[in-house]
Amino acid sequence: MSPSMFLLTSVRENSGPASRLRPRSFRKLLATLSVAALVSVAGSVVAPAQTPAAYPPSGTAESATDKQRMLLEADTLIYDLDNEKVSAVGSVVIYYGDYVVVSDRVEVDRRQKTVTAIGSVRLTDPTGNIVTAEKVDLAEDLSAGMIESLEVISEQRTVMRARKATRHDDDVTVFDDAEYEACVDCDGVKGGKPIWTIKSKQIIHKQGERTVTFRQATLEFAGVPIAWVPHLSQPDPTVKRKTGFLIPGPVYDQSLGFGLTVPYFWALAPDMDITFRPAAYSKQGFLADAEWRHRLDTGYYTLRAAGIKQANPGEFSGTTGDTDWRGALFSTGRFAINERWNWGWNVTVASDRSFLGDYDLPGSSNDAAISDVFLRGFGERNSFDAHLYGIFVQQEDDTSTGLPQDVDLQSKQPFVHPVIDYAGIVDRPVFGGQVSYTSNLTSLTRQKDDIFSFDGGTEERFRGVGGTFTRASVEVMWKRQMIDQIGQVFTPFVGVSGDAYFLDTWDDSTADLANEHVLGQVMPMAGIEYAYPIMASGALGTTVVTPMAQLIVRPDENLVGDVPNEDSQSLVFDETSLFDINKFSGFDRSEGGTRLNVGFRQTTNLAVGGSLTTVFGQSYHLAGENSYAEDTIYGTGLDSGLESDSSDFVAGLVLNTDNGLLFGTRARFDDASFEVRRAEAQLLGLMGPITTSLTYAYLDEQPDLGIEERSEIQGAANLRLSRKWRLFGTTRYDTVNEDFVQSAVGIGYDEEAFSASISYSEDSTSSSDTIDRTVFLRLGFRTLGDISSSSDLDD
Repeated sequence: MSPSMFLLTSVRENSGPASRLRPRSFRKLLATLSVAALVSVAGSVVAPAQTPAAYPPSGTAESATDKQRMLLEADTLIYDLDNEKVSAVGSVVIYYGDYVVVSDRVEVDRRQKTVTAIGSVRLTDPTGNIVTAEKVDLAEDLSAGMIESLEVISEQRTVMRARKATRHDDDVTVFDDAEYEACVDCDGVKGGKPIWTIKSKQIIHKQGERTVTFRQATLEFAGVPIAWVPHLSQPDPTVKRKTGFLIPGPVYDQSLGFGLTVPYFWALAPDMDITFRPAAYSKQGFLADAEWRHRLDTGYYTLRAAGIKQANPGEFSGTTGDTDWRGALFSTGRFAINERWNWGWNVTVASDRSFLGDYDLPGSSNDAAISDVFLRGFGERNSFDAHLYGIFVQQEDDTSTGLPQDVDLQSKQPFVHPVIDYAGIVDRPVFGGQVSYTSNLTSLTRQKDDIFSFDGGTEERFRGVGGTFTRASVEVMWKRQMIDQIGQVFTPFVGVSGDAYFLDTWDDSTADLANEHVLGQVMPMAGIEYAYPIMASGALGTTVVTPMAQLIVRPDENLVGDVPNEDSQSLVFDETSLFDINKFSGFDRSEGGTRLNVGFRQTTNLAVGGSLTTVFGQSYHLAGENSYAEDTIYGTGLDSGLESDSSDFVAGLVLNTDNGLLFGTRARFDDASFEVRRAEAQLLGLMGPITTSLTYAYLDEQPDLGIEERSEIQGAANLRLSRKWRLFGTTRYDTVNEDFVQSAVGIGYDEEAFSASISYSEDSTSSSDTIDRTVFLRLGFRTLGDISSSSDLDD
């Protein structure tokens, strides 16, 4: 050994900027391997350009400061001063920040200005990516170099391999004979391979342009090439948004024909972009569709427009879609005023009622599109919510009933201007109790009465009244909970509510309301709640039984039938509403008179695991007028189970086991005959390869509301045939009419990198007598995205 060469064994050395190991050279090695990891992540994200791709944070080796210390471990360090070489040999481990490099040998040649790592090179970067190679040889300034037998495993468990990677012109890295797989040890199997692979003759990463280019790329499925692209360029993962084409989507519909959507994303600026979604249909022609997005300092807004001149409007004969020109506008906005207040809007406007559904545009699955402008505020103990609402009907008018009622659905919809809610809790005790307050302002206009007829047109009820109506309501309540020495819980409460109405019905309205334009009422109340939890233990487990009672004293409701009822028409009496102080759902109706609610709750923590909860009770009207027995134009309260002095019985039960079984049911029973008036039950189960759900719903006839008896059973099941194959299906059966309402069956294939399913469904829930039959196909490629297509079949 020459005098100018030193040999150190079993070395562990901390190196600062002045060290002769030259940590800067090792940082260049880290940077080069990080570039390889970066490009492998790029290969895993062939996705919409506007979606931020996964990429390592800015803390790469190049961005680390020179003051950051490096720790080197090796069996032997060789300093060759004459040739200006430093070599670390044997079990070399380099720690630098959150980077770890392992290699058999690392050499730094200061004269040739090269860094070389040889033998089982392995880098773990801060994001979790793992890069392995047999040899890394590069210039110290990172302008050129080569990596042999490269493999990169990303944090997302994707894998890229290349026979060789070379770097030139300071910022261009070329990967030769590259291969990309969407998972490593797929499906938890050691060495497991995905069903699909992307192979490319070359992958070129240009750091300056921040692009990744694939040349002669082939998609192989089950080892068979199914797609080939000669040239494909996409942004690298450091680019969040990049102008370019997105994944196209095929479409088939009976009225539209075969179609293809080819989206194009245009990144106008860092804070704004446009997505074009043009679609061509064989029967209807070209659909123009574009969406503008703009993000500001305090929020964002979007604007989308779609339109078409239909080639064959007759395909929609008998609907509002039978016209040449059709289109729609959509807009959303969300803005923060400060940390507590925000405002925004949702707007949908269409040329006709069926355009959104016919062309599968946003909101097409709903019967109505709701446009609103809102202002919201949230405090620690209070909240504010204000909305303006407009409703756009997406149903065709049904003129087939023959009943004497107006069928213009759009004219029956209200325009709400506005509805404002403000509620809160006083932040300090008052007489040892809590004071809460609730207020509501609602103002709306409806062009025509919303009436529905039944019994062959001899009876009718209202859903809404034509005219302009405004109501202001406020309620203040005090309550205090007290527990005595034996555990009895007493909760007295007092409150008062007030309402002011401003009415302006149309001259042609048929509603029987008060003639006055201004009305008001005040409703004081007082009451007490009682509960006595009793605990017992036995062989079944630990049980807590809580008898409960609630007494409420109020005067009669004095404006019943005189004012509109817009927000209190939904009334469901069950065990969840038994102890509600006001069982009406809104502010337009208030429970009056004196009422006693009694019942019990039982909860058992089962010794074998799981729990059982039951609730049972009844409500009694003791004095005054029963608000639920009042016969108004809306009929709210009739046939509800509360219209008599003794209400129907209500009960609920939930059984939750630890062996994959969950059962819940609730029911309402006639107080005299104990016949079932309303029932719901659901069973969820996971038993080996089978996942099932079974739901039953029953509603007795409500002749005063024109509601006929209803009874349905719905079931769904998923059978795992093997680790990757499954069968699934669902059905909904009307037991009254003895008819299947909805049914679907399908088969699916699932593995970590790929999933596919095909299903066939029938749906007869539309207002017409037709059955909608649909075939739906979905293909999912991990890291690439999903492709789906549906076809409507002839009746």
